[in-house]
Amino acid sequence: MGSGPASWLHRRAARVRGWPVWALPRWLAIYVVLVTAADAAAIAAAGRMTPLRPAHLLLFALLLGCSAVTVEMTRRAGENAGLIKDVFGVWELPIAILLPPFYALLAPIPRIALAQWRIRALPVYRRVFTAAAIGLSYGSASLAFRVIAHALGGSAAGHDAGRPLWILAVAACGALQWAVNNCLILPAIKGSDPAARIHDLLLAPERIHNDLTELCAAVLVTAGAAFTLVTLAFALPLVTVLQRSSRHAQLISESRIDAKTGLLNAGAWQREASAEVARAGRSRAPLAVALIDIDHFKAVNDSHGHLVGDQVLAAIARTVQMLLRPCDLVGRFGGDELAVLLPQTTGPEAGRIAERIRAHFADSVHAAASAPDTTLASCTVSIGVAAFDDAATALTEVLAAADAALYRAKHSGRNQAWITTGTTSLSGNADSEDPDTHTR
Repeated sequence: MGSGPASWLHRRAARVRGWPVWALPRWLAIYVVLVTAADAAAIAAAGRMTPLRPAHLLLFALLLGCSAVTVEMTRRAGENAGLIKDVFGVWELPIAILLPPFYALLAPIPRIALAQWRIRALPVYRRVFTAAAIGLSYGSASLAFRVIAHALGGSAAGHDAGRPLWILAVAACGALQWAVNNCLILPAIKGSDPAARIHDLLLAPERIHNDLTELCAAVLVTAGAAFTLVTLAFALPLVTVLQRSSRHAQLISESRIDAKTGLLNAGAWQREASAEVARAGRSRAPLAVALIDIDHFKAVNDSHGHLVGDQVLAAIARTVQMLLRPCDLVGRFGGDELAVLLPQTTGPEAGRIAERIRAHFADSVHAAASAPDTTLASCTVSIGVAAFDDAATALTEVLAAADAALYRAKHSGRNQAWITTGTTSLSGNADSEDPDTHTR
């Protein structure tokens, strides 16, 4: 057996091939590597051009210390899964604005390493990619600020007349950092979870409010730190309050979500669907509700175990969400049943949507039949749809009509979509026009 350099290289190559990052889809693994490499190259290039100065090192150390305190506060509350959102920008934007770009590129690395050690151990490639994306975004903000500052005639707050423009430049660069970071992160999120919706990740009202609040706090801390470092001591308690507010928003969001599927839970779906039905009733707009039942799901649990059953349920939920429109409201209604509200949808349109969902799973079963080594069981679905062109009725009545259609689909052989269409009077009584429409 060889023990020279060739053998050592062979062992190293085998170890690299075993990294978890290669289990990602090929394009996503390449994307993660490219972003990480770009960040490493930017750090190396900036490092060669940046002289180390005691004043810069002191400010960098103080801001990193504040960031470390924030990490410890996060450790007590726990780090949420998925898109991790916290208030570290309050400390990292001042680094990007007040120090050379080299420090901005480095800033996320210590605190993300600390989070990996102190909070929760995630796959290393995820932490590395996150640090690279954030570092590149702050590096972009740092470079942009220097261009703007040069155009304004200086890199500091300067005279009184120039300070408002300086503040606006800081805010603009903070917004640029937010945009660059999300542009780098979102492809990875969509690649890992195609059902993830950009609107939910970025444009939900609570998330926008928190992002704007964090940006405002970061701008104030940056302005204060430019005047005196004593500002940091007064900013730290305020950032702690901001962090708790952000965590509260996350808890509210999580209370709406079903843990197994990532969809709305039954209570949240019913609340939001009731509001949509009432809105449709006031405007006399059409709508439809679909109930989706997984065929023979109990047999999946009995044959493969509940862990596999949960995986199948989650996979079906993600697929249904991908097949729907952004305006549609989907939730787990209970057990293996999903509920979908289709606003501004007529009976024929609802029928086409239901058939598209049914056919997708039927085709998946046929594909799985030709691959005996498939590890996850494949299932068909039965769908009951209630569509009302004149939606002046209550959600309970719409659900009852959809449930009756689902009963017909299940007791007519399953793997079917039955659609009940009708109009309703203002009193809420439905007159069925075509209760027996079905597809298979």
